[in-house]
Amino acid sequence: MTQDMRTAYKGRVLAVKNLPTLPKVLEEVTRLMEDPGTSTEQIAKVITYDQVLSAKVLKMVNSPIYGFPGRISSIQHALVLLGFNVVRGLIISTSVFDDMNKAMAGLWDHSVGCALACGEIAKILGMKDPEEYAVAGLLHDLGKVVSAVQLPEIKPELEALVRARDITFLEAEKSLLGFGHDRVNAWLAEHWNLPPNISEAIAYHHKPLSAQLYTKYACVVHIGDFLTRVYEFGNGGDDNVPVFQPHAMKLLGLNQRALENVLDALSDAFLEAADISFS
Repeated sequence: MTQDMRTAYKGRVLAVKNLPTLPKVLEEVTRLMEDPGTSTEQIAKVITYDQVLSAKVLKMVNSPIYGFPGRISSIQHALVLLGFNVVRGLIISTSVFDDMNKAMAGLWDHSVGCALACGEIAKILGMKDPEEYAVAGLLHDLGKVVSAVQLPEIKPELEALVRARDITFLEAEKSLLGFGHDRVNAWLAEHWNLPPNISEAIAYHHKPLSAQLYTKYACVVHIGDFLTRVYEFGNGGDDNVPVFQPHAMKLLGLNQRALENVLDALSDAFLEAADISFS
C-alpha cells in the first residue's frame, strides 16, 4: 500500500456525507419527538441503539459551532445542548438502509451488544459515567460502516478474503487496504472533534494498551467487543473471536468474580436487547 493510495482512501472516507441508519430507530425517535411528554432520556435511549445516529449527534454537538469541541461524550447531554429542533433536523437528513446495506444489520446488533457490555463493565467496576463507556462501545466499529459506504468496491473483496482465508475482518482490511477500521475510527474522531476518551477507545480497541491517555476506555471496549463476540450477539464481519489481551483485565482490576458478574448481567441485557432489537 503506497502512501498516495492511503491518502486517497483517507480522503474518500472523510468525504462521507450520508450514512445509512435503521428505519425502526428513525421511526421511533420521530414518534417520541412528536409526543410533548417525551423526555430527553427516552430519546437518548433509542438513539443509543444506532451507531450512525449516535455518531451524528456527537459530531454535531462537538463541532466548533456549539462551542464544545471535543468535550461532549454523552448522548443525553448532547440532546440537552442541541435541543429537539436540531435533532429533528438531523433525523430528517438521515437516510435509511438500502438493500446494499441490509447485510450490515448484524453489525448494528454487534455494536449495540458491545455498548451494553461496556456499560455493564463500567458499572460493575464502579466507573464514573458508564454511559460514556457504552457510547465508545457503540461506536467501536463505525469505521467498518463508513468504509462500506465510501469504498463500496472494497467490501465484497474483504468478505471474500475473510471466507477464503478464515481470518478476522481486521486482518482482511490490513491485507487489502494496509489499514484497519481502527485507523478509520481515528481519522473520523479527529475530523469530527470527538472527545478524546471516545477517540482513543475506538482507535485502540484492538490494542488497548497502546492508548495514551484513556487506556481504561480502550480496555473496556476491548473486553466488551470480545464478550459480544463470545456471546455471538450480532456479527462483526467474521466468525472469529478477536485476539484477547489479558493485560486489559489486569489494568482495569477486573477479577474473575467481577467478570462473572458482568457475564450474568450481560445474559439478561442481551435477552432484553434481542426482544427490542431495531434491526
